[in-house]
Amino acid sequence: MTVGLSIHDLMTPVAVIDETVMANNIRVAQDYFDRIGRNFRPHIKTHKIPALAALQQAAGAKGINCQKISEAEVFADAGFTDILITFNMLGAARLERLKALNARVDLQVVADNAVVVEALAAGFQADRPLKVLVECDTGGGRNGVQTPADALHLANSIDACAGLVFHGLLTYPKPASEAGVETFFAEAVEMLNQAGLACPVVSHGGSPSLFDSALVASATEHRAGTYIFNDRAMMRAGMCDVDDCAMHVIATVASCPTETRAILDAGSKALTSDLLGFTDHGLMVDYPDASIVSLSEEHAVVDLSGSVARPQIGERVRIIPNHTCVVSNLFDKLVFHRNGVVTRMETVAARGKVV
Repeated sequence: MTVGLSIHDLMTPVAVIDETVMANNIRVAQDYFDRIGRNFRPHIKTHKIPALAALQQAAGAKGINCQKISEAEVFADAGFTDILITFNMLGAARLERLKALNARVDLQVVADNAVVVEALAAGFQADRPLKVLVECDTGGGRNGVQTPADALHLANSIDACAGLVFHGLLTYPKPASEAGVETFFAEAVEMLNQAGLACPVVSHGGSPSLFDSALVASATEHRAGTYIFNDRAMMRAGMCDVDDCAMHVIATVASCPTETRAILDAGSKALTSDLLGFTDHGLMVDYPDASIVSLSEEHAVVDLSGSVARPQIGERVRIIPNHTCVVSNLFDKLVFHRNGVVTRMETVAARGKVV
């Protein structure tokens, strides 16, 4: 693919990133955390590209957040040395790789139960200990200990293991729950202090909570991924506008079998079936009253019954995905542009890293 080519001449479906919008998203988020005096640790699951993580760090971010050991290895190979993995590590093969990674970088992991702590303790020694954060469920309903007292209990268990270091608390909250998160964190930190356990890191998270992070006064850092591109879900959450969405999937209208139905060449292999609570599969920027009602592998079915304007066969349309992070994982490369002119391509280096 040639730098300088118009994005409108690219073969479709293709995921394109607006360089100017992306750079502004990075700057706005980092400015916010600089202003409130909090560390910002980007989650690389959104882009999976070392060159973009380098831009985030150059703007002032501290370290990176990965979700899986295989992602972390890709970024360690690319020279990143401050890595947090926010998923419980289980299994002998995974723990061997974790030990090797811990020997290379400043690594942190999470745990929310005794089984994980015991497995980690069996694999690490005092000469190269592993930093462990206690993951807390502050209302998000995923992983996490359920109460501050549970957090203290697990922290004590970690502290008692020669090969582990208790390093703090972490949560991934539901949106708009800052008051509850702060109550949980403040109580847990107080309990830890009374027990004589230092808590260097209190890690808050999420792009939907990004610009409300200051309300969680106990937090020392924030983690977020989607903000770098933004997507339809972030628009719904009120965190961005259409013009703040850096990623578009460009598709071609391949057929218009009826007056009220169009078919695009971007199916579930380009747009993802991840609805995130929407009833359709992305926002057609130029036809906002049209609805992408179903996906098969290669086809997107568009309902035009509510749209006055009708796309023509052969026309290229821009789609803002419901969930940009999943779309990144569907393409080998992302195409970057400025004012519609291709500036570069980047390999999605951590694509498919699911272990």
